[in-house]
This record gives sequence, C-alpha cells and structure tokens, in this order.
Amino acid sequence: MKITFLGTGTSQGVPVIACECSTCLSADSKDKRLRAALLVETSANTIVIDAGPDFRQQMLTAHVKKLDAILLTHEHKDHISGMDDVRAFNYKSQAAIDIYAEERVQNAVRKEYAYVFAENQYPGVPKMELHNIDNYNIDINGDTIIPLRLFHYRLPILGFRIGDMAYITDANYIPEETKEKLIGVKYLVVNALRKEKHISHFSLGEALGIIEEVSPRKAYITHISHQMGKHAEVNRELPVNVTLAWDGLEVFCED
Repeated sequence: MKITFLGTGTSQGVPVIACECSTCLSADSKDKRLRAALLVETSANTIVIDAGPDFRQQMLTAHVKKLDAILLTHEHKDHISGMDDVRAFNYKSQAAIDIYAEERVQNAVRKEYAYVFAENQYPGVPKMELHNIDNYNIDINGDTIIPLRLFHYRLPILGFRIGDMAYITDANYIPEETKEKLIGVKYLVVNALRKEKHISHFSLGEALGIIEEVSPRKAYITHISHQMGKHAEVNRELPVNVTLAWDGLEVFCED
C-alpha cells in the first residue's frame, strides 16, 4: 500500500491569507500546505480520505487517473467542499463515485450538493453513491476499512485504519475502545495543529503522546497550522520515528 499526503494543512491552509508570519512567508515548499487529505493506493483500490476545497488541485498534482471511493471523516467544509469535481472521474468511468460517510455527514453532503440528489437533475452534475458507515468494518473491493471513532471537541468524527496504517485528523480525543483498534499499527498519521493546546485539535505534545502510546514503526503529523512554525525547525525537534508530513510526501507501507 502506498499513501500520498495530498494536503497537510488546516482549514485555512498555509500560507494563511494576509498573514505575514515567518511560516506564511517561508520559501520552503514544505511550508506550503493545502487542506488535509490523503490518497491511499492498494492493489485493488484508489481511495481518497476527505475532499476539501483543494480537491481538484490535489488530484491533478498527484496525477490521479481513477478513483474508486472517497471516505469522509466529517462534514466540515475543509473536508467536503471539493466534491463537485468528482465529475471528471464520473465522465471517465461512466459511473458514480462511492462516498462512504456517517449518516449525519451524508445529510450534510445532500444539503451541500442538493443539485446532485435532486429529482430533476441538471445535465452534467456529479454522480455520487452514498454508503453508510456505522461501527462495522467496510469492504471496498476486498480492502477492509476499519472506522475509528474520534472526537473533534464535542463532534463525533471518524478516522480510518487500512491494513497497518491508521489516519487520524481533526481529533482532540481518542476513546479507549478506539485505541484498541490501533494495536499493531505500523504507520500512524495523526493531527497536531500547533504546539499550544487547542480546544478541538491535538497539540504537538498531545499527538506525540498518542504516538508513544500506539508505538508505530513510523508516525506522521498532519493538519498543521502556520502557528506550528517552520517545517525544518519543528522537524528537527521530533523523535526519530516521527515526521511532520508535507504535501506530496509518499510513503510505502511495507509489512
């Protein structure tokens, strides 16, 4: 399995509009962060986790030619607002794109894209097939997806485990029953907004605590704000098995 970090930034991305902090003014390409999303490629599937406002640019940059499914962690705009651009994949495959989400998130998608689900559809609208995620594992063409219950402040959201890789974003609390599903994970992706504590996202210290508890072979930090600081400076401070992810980073998840 190969994962590609399509975006590693927060809802505002980095640089932030009109901001003149040192991170936003940095010339380092690793300090340029689109909204958080992950591309997962297995022998059977090409799957994207979240499709925010940078979805089109991310698909072009990663040269994605086919898309089997989109997994949605939750309904915030920076995670669902790019889904109109699945039209290109509809046209190429002549089929709807399978969207996997909780019922609450599906309702938000139906509201956001009412024209997609209208009885009398305008020609050329995207085609989406919504599938419900509950507490049970999902099977997509032979790949098992394990939903991970997380909390984004008081909002219940999802992460996902696929094989030996787990993806957690926008969380600030992981229930004990979810931690049990992380046993044996070798590649852990977890969010950290900044070094200071935040009401709805893990801080860097909190994320490092989760990583120490799960003890993966390798861990990657995502959903990073400009308040974290420059990539090169922060990365030097991290344990040897932890890396600040950056847009375009490819990881081969080997046994």
